[in-house]
Amino acid sequence: MADELELLRRANPVPSDDTRFHDRPLDQHAERRLNQLLHSRRPRRLNRWLWSITTAAAVGVTVLTLMLSGSTTTPAVAAPRPLLIETGSTPVPLDRLADRAAASDSSLPLRQGTHVQTWSLAMTAGPGARPPLTLPEERVVRWKADGSHTELVVATDPRHPGKPVITDADLLPRTVEDGHVLSSQTYPPSWSDAPPQAQPPHDAERLRAYLEEIDITGAMDTSQLLDAVDELLDHWTLGARESAALARILADAKGLRPAGAVTDRLGRQGQAYVYEDKAHSVRRMLILDPATGAVLGLEDTVTKDDPEYGVKAGDVMSYSAWMR
Repeated sequence: MADELELLRRANPVPSDDTRFHDRPLDQHAERRLNQLLHSRRPRRLNRWLWSITTAAAVGVTVLTLMLSGSTTTPAVAAPRPLLIETGSTPVPLDRLADRAAASDSSLPLRQGTHVQTWSLAMTAGPGARPPLTLPEERVVRWKADGSHTELVVATDPRHPGKPVITDADLLPRTVEDGHVLSSQTYPPSWSDAPPQAQPPHDAERLRAYLEEIDITGAMDTSQLLDAVDELLDHWTLGARESAALARILADAKGLRPAGAVTDRLGRQGQAYVYEDKAHSVRRMLILDPATGAVLGLEDTVTKDDPEYGVKAGDVMSYSAWMR
């Protein structure tokens, strides 16, 4: 717990000795920093986005050493470019896709656990901060009938098969071979009747309530809905009925507009739906299977330069690609 508390202290947008904000509202910059912290739902993602400022100089030296020495094969560290909508493709409205999903084969079952490939942007700030790094990982979580489950995390980047990749599994970045096992753990039986551990329902009204329970911030806007979907898919592989219900919920989401056809980072064909999160300067692209409505991926792209963290408009902050 001490490590988590220290991380939160360092991420605090208002230092304790700053008298400017005592009994006053936060300014726009501090509020944005706090919102970014609150919306980073998973601890590992929080670690990556907010590496310790006090160790930034050491991290920069370590990364430089990794780039100039070590493996003779160039590591796969290049940030992924934002996905491009196929020129001339016809956007499919979400309500039409939801109808397709409802009419598709409903035999595909719901399964507890997940299989996901992620690319996460690690950033530092302060003196000696190094340029952002993209960290690719593949995670497989499988549950057993007795309530126990296993989690396997591997450092790999499907865009660069066979090349060493950068990982921050030990807090400081280093290169490892493609397919290097970062962790392999078995957890004892565990049950919960609260989302996202509880089994998700397969009708839209109840699933919406389930997602609202995942999001604990109050009234759920579209960005928070996408966060809740992200959290759900990190615990469950949806079946056909659950995917159809989710597509119906997404069809009612304000500001989530159809953008056209896209090929995701695993080579799958999908339909893209874009939400401009102006409050956090992020463009969020949700990729759905055009026939079943299943979520294939979620991409967050920076829309405004942030010199403090060395990110520029167009940088991919995170990307998740879910598989069965």
